[in-house]
Amino acid sequence: MVKNKKDKEKMPGGAAVPGRVRKLLNLFSYQAVGTLLVFLGLILIFIFFTPHHLFVDPRNIKALAKLTPDLGIVALGVGMLMISGEFDLSVSTVLPFSSYIFVLLLRAGMNSVFSLFMAMGVGALLGLLNGLITVKGHIPSFIATLGTMMFWRGVLYVHSRMWPIGIRAYLPAGSSFEHVLIGEIGGVVPAQVIWFVVFALILGVVLHFHKFGNWVYATGDNKEAARAMGINTDRVKTICFMIVGTLSGFVGVMQLLRLGSFAATQGLGFELKAIAASVVGGTSLMGGIGSIAGIFWGALTIQILENGLILMRVPVFGISAFIGLAVILFVVLNTYMRRRMMMR
Repeated sequence: MVKNKKDKEKMPGGAAVPGRVRKLLNLFSYQAVGTLLVFLGLILIFIFFTPHHLFVDPRNIKALAKLTPDLGIVALGVGMLMISGEFDLSVSTVLPFSSYIFVLLLRAGMNSVFSLFMAMGVGALLGLLNGLITVKGHIPSFIATLGTMMFWRGVLYVHSRMWPIGIRAYLPAGSSFEHVLIGEIGGVVPAQVIWFVVFALILGVVLHFHKFGNWVYATGDNKEAARAMGINTDRVKTICFMIVGTLSGFVGVMQLLRLGSFAATQGLGFELKAIAASVVGGTSLMGGIGSIAGIFWGALTIQILENGLILMRVPVFGISAFIGLAVILFVVLNTYMRRRMMMR
C-alpha cells in the first residue's frame, strides 16, 4: 500500500505521479493550453480581417479590458461549481439583486465599503440558498437555480419597479472607492483587469493547491466515492454555490459603478455565457474536470469572439450562432481528447 496516498496518483497511462506534479498538470491541462491557442488564433484573425484594423484600436482594447472581467469573474465561480458537478443559472439575477442592495444601502447613508461587503454577503446568502435547495432537497441544480433565478428576478422587478437609480448623488464620480474598483492603473490598465487576475489567482490556488480543491474534483468526479472517503460533498457543493454568489455580488457593484446607475437588467444572459466560457476552457459538463486557467482563457475567448464579430459587422443573431457553434466544437474536441488520453 502507498503510505501517503495524497502524494501518489495514477495517471491514465498507469504511472504513479507525485501529487504536486498532478496539480500542476491540472492547472496547465491540455484543455487550457488548447483554449489559449484558440484565443491567440482569434486575435490574429480579427487583427487582419476587421475593417480598418479596428480590433487593435486602443479604444477597443480599453473597452474590452473594462468589459471582459465582468463575465470573467463570474465565470471563474461558475466553472468551479461545474467542476463540483453542479450548475447555477441564477447569476443573472443575483448580480443585479446585489447591485440593488448596494444602491439601497448608499441611499440609507451607509459607507460604500460596508455596502460592498453587504452586497457580496447578499450574493453569498443567495448562493447558500441555492446550495441548500439543491443538496437538501435533492433537486437538480439546473432546476433549482432556474427557479430561484425567476423568483428573485420577479422580486427585484416588483420592488425596484425596474426604474434606473443613479448613484452620483450618493457616491460622487472619481471617489477613491470607485478608483479602486474601476479606475485605471497608471492611466492605462483598468482596475477591473487586476481584479479578474486576482480572483483567478486566489481560486487557482484554492482549486489546484489546497485540499478543498481536491474535494471539489472528487465530488464532481464521483460523489459516492468521495463520501466514502469522508468528504462532505453537500458542504463542498454549497460552498461552491456561495463562491458564485459572492463573485456575482462583486461584479454587480463593479458594473453599477461603471454604468453610473442601477439597472434591473444588469448581467442579463451571464448565466449561459459563464457556462459557455467554462466549457470552452475545458470544464466538463459532467463534473470532475476543468481548471481555473482554462476558465480564464475561455472567458477571454468568448469575449474576444463576440467583440471581433461585432467589429466585422456580423448581425446580432449571427454572433449567437457563432458562439453556440464554438461551444459545440470545444465540447466535441475536449471529449475526443479525453478519450484518446484514457486509451493511452
